[in-house]
Amino acid sequence: MEAKALRSYWQWRNYPPGHEGGGARADAEVLLNAAGRQLLAGLCGVEEDVLARALPSWGQEDSKLSAGKHGVPAAAWRIGGAVAGPVAFGCRLCAARRTGTAVRVVRYAPRWERVCVLHGRWLLDADADQSLEYLDVRCVPEVTAAQQRWARVGRRAVRAGAELERVFALAHAVVARWWEQALHWEREAVWPRRLHQVAGGNAGTELERWRIVGRDAVVFPEVVAVADALLDPAMAELAWRDSGAGRPRPLPADGAFCRRLGERVGRGWLGPLAATDYGGPLTSWMGAVIRLRREVGGPPGYDNDPWWLRQEHQPATMAGQLRVLGKEKKAPGSGRMWRAVVPPEQRALITSAVQSAEEQLQQLRRVQTGPAADVARRLLRSLRHSADLIDNAWKRTALAAVNAGMSLEEIAQWAEMSPDALMTMLAAGQEDGG
Repeated sequence: MEAKALRSYWQWRNYPPGHEGGGARADAEVLLNAAGRQLLAGLCGVEEDVLARALPSWGQEDSKLSAGKHGVPAAAWRIGGAVAGPVAFGCRLCAARRTGTAVRVVRYAPRWERVCVLHGRWLLDADADQSLEYLDVRCVPEVTAAQQRWARVGRRAVRAGAELERVFALAHAVVARWWEQALHWEREAVWPRRLHQVAGGNAGTELERWRIVGRDAVVFPEVVAVADALLDPAMAELAWRDSGAGRPRPLPADGAFCRRLGERVGRGWLGPLAATDYGGPLTSWMGAVIRLRREVGGPPGYDNDPWWLRQEHQPATMAGQLRVLGKEKKAPGSGRMWRAVVPPEQRALITSAVQSAEEQLQQLRRVQTGPAADVARRLLRSLRHSADLIDNAWKRTALAAVNAGMSLEEIAQWAEMSPDALMTMLAAGQEDGG
């Protein structure tokens, strides 16, 4: 049946989701009401319980579906990532072997299951507005080997009582942060070689785009290695010793933990760089491990949970980075694209902080009467409060820009600070609850 004819069997509550610049999303998902699910099961001749096992979205309801007439087959479009997790393209060659037809397919797949081992393909996220479905990793065997090693990491996570998704997310955040810093690492030779290989031999003049599209495939072996290391009790013991154990001290730049971690990812020189990258996900993990060992943490929560990943540490997605890159090319300059890439919830918080600062400054006019000492005291107190509000607003602005995928160097230039100083200040603000 043609897709158009098949869709006519259901009453549709909305339109298919699309990209900002137009065009249908590959990760579009369909939710069905009970009558709609019964209809589909009858059309394809497959029992509903079988479809429920095969389709993660099968039993999910939606407010748009419940608003219709009872018993009428209805359907609603949704974005796949908001329904059942990360959505990736499937391997067309594998689909053709099963169905006899080479068509585009998508599937829910975590990032540790993105390699088609049979055909040597890294399957890309399906939520981005770009044409590639996969990267050829046949010339990068370590990527395939990393996926095979992940099974052992998963078993270690189960034994440690850690959630697999959170372990991977933290390790991915650590390595993605290294990926951004690696542009300034003179001794880094592995990632550039891999990147050119997955780009077909040479990234050429589109290096910036290939760094976005190829990142997850290129760094995958290191992500698996870091996850394995963070689950290793021996590594936690090294972090504990670096902290001074029973005699607390600042973590040293030549600490055994980071030195050993560098060796485990094949970079013996990485240790000091990782150890002095303060305010990142790796030092957050180390801090939580140390607090647990010292039993100085508060009640169960994020500050003593080694696998808790802060929002500001979450790497920008491929889709988000490509949107930023596209807007930069159309309208160079961060100021003109900031509003388009920062989520509305964060923009509302920033707007509120700015408005509070404006109101506080307006109130200064009311404290300019009375004895000179009293006036000066009230003015200084009010000015300090206003400065704190403005400081909070620009920190929120900078943090939102980082989370949206803008480079730290570009934001630091806008803030008239060094990138290291900016990152330290943002991290300190998060520690203080800013």
